[in-house]
Amino acid sequence: MRRTTTLMATAMAGVLALAGCAKDSGNGGNNNNAGAAGSCVTSTAPPVGAFGPSTSATGEKPDASAMRIGLSYDIGGRGDASFNDAAAAGVDKAKTDFGVKDVNESTAGPSEDEAAKEQRLTQQATNGYNPVIAVGFAYADAVKAVAAKFPNTKFAIVDDDSITLPNVTSLVFSEEQGSFLVGVAAAYKSKNCHVGFVGGVNTPLIQKFQAGFDQGAKAASNKIVIEDEYLTPAGDFSGFQDPAKGNVVANGEISKGADVIYHAAGASGKGVFEAAKSGNALAIGVDSDQYNQQTVAASKDVIITSMLKRVDVAVYDYIMALATNTLASLPKRFDLKVDGVGFATSGGKIDDIKPVLEGYQQEIIDGKITVATTPTAK
Repeated sequence: MRRTTTLMATAMAGVLALAGCAKDSGNGGNNNNAGAAGSCVTSTAPPVGAFGPSTSATGEKPDASAMRIGLSYDIGGRGDASFNDAAAAGVDKAKTDFGVKDVNESTAGPSEDEAAKEQRLTQQATNGYNPVIAVGFAYADAVKAVAAKFPNTKFAIVDDDSITLPNVTSLVFSEEQGSFLVGVAAAYKSKNCHVGFVGGVNTPLIQKFQAGFDQGAKAASNKIVIEDEYLTPAGDFSGFQDPAKGNVVANGEISKGADVIYHAAGASGKGVFEAAKSGNALAIGVDSDQYNQQTVAASKDVIITSMLKRVDVAVYDYIMALATNTLASLPKRFDLKVDGVGFATSGGKIDDIKPVLEGYQQEIIDGKITVATTPTAK
């Protein structure tokens, strides 16, 4: 039996994505509904297991009306249609469900230094916000420094588990597992047996997305050709907020023959979607269900699925755990077993291969497939 997070993920679908089985009325001239087993697929899909939603009860919702939350976004902030929006959705749902009234939001700049990050967190803690939630691994050094100065303030950081202070909670994910599943989807939907990955910044975290995607595509086909590129090197975080560069890199992959492009590039993904639309290719979103995100609505007809990284669920569960004094109950890592990652079905574009993806999903949950966290050298 999986824990309450499963039901939280189901509930959050209405907040983030309204994900469901509704069919899209048009395919924009793209191969959105390619056959479930096209000429690219060479592997037999595993059978669908007993995977399904938990039936456990969530219990009463706590009263957190007195809680004051500091929310420090990574670059792009609220409105990035991806990572930051997912965190915002978790806090927004906590407002609705738990009565939270006071939330202070602040956003990092593309090239700000550590002092600016520390100042942001310090200001929130000094002003009495508790907890302070830092969205993104770029805050690791700042959280470590500031949390040590405010031992009575609770901190949480998304995507980093390097801090061992007792007042810091890490919210980390198995991005490689969800990326494996959309890699399988890419292979099944590719007509050219040629797919691409666009990463925002070349860091160990984003390499997990690439590693899982590449492994999933290769699990479905031993003929698949994969293009893997990053917008910026480690240390240059502008790669998460440069749609123009995302467009150029995705167009380059399409010109080489890739007809399904998966991005893990934050707000830069908008440019990837635009390239897919203009290049008669398909695209796979990340973090949130991007088919339903208004900021990329013009390209929704080419988005066949998204790798769901449920930052919304992690943030929501963290707030609930604080309100109920049950922090120890949070998972050490939000993975497929607790619905911390997954894939979106909005638009109906992968309905024909959903059983295939669920079969692979169950094999990962059962430990029959171990997904790599670092890319294989080419």
